[in-house]
This record gives sequence, C-alpha cells and structure tokens, in this order.
Amino acid sequence: MKEKVEEALNKIRPTLLADGGNVELVDVDDGVVRVKLTGACAGCPMSQMTLKMGIERILKNEVPEVKEVVAV
Repeated sequence: MKEKVEEALNKIRPTLLADGGNVELVDVDDGVVRVKLTGACAGCPMSQMTLKMGIERILKNEVPEVKEVVAV
C-alpha cells in the first residue's frame, strides 16, 4: 500500500511544488497515512485545508484503503 500512496503523492507534488511546497511520505499504518508538509506548505495557514481537502481527498480516491491523512 505504501507504494500506491507514493504514486498518488507523485501526482499531487507538481501542484505543491508550483506554490513552493512539497509533501513527504513518513509512514502508512493501518490505513492512516502520515505525511510531512515541507517548503512553503510547512508554515502556510492554509496547510490544513490542503491536507484534508486536497491530499487526503485525492489519496482516498487513488488508494481506497486510505482512511485518514495526518501531518506530523
């Protein structure tokens, strides 16, 4: 499942990179994906919206086993 999540994140990365940010996969455990937002995303006040409405939504569509995405 970790490979599927990484592939889905690779589809999201160009959008984040365009805004000066990025996302790193930290861990996948029992459907919970832990990511680290980096670059401009790390301190952005909209990062929680990006995480839940963007990254989590896309990961759930691409990898149905994903239950939740959390930032660490």
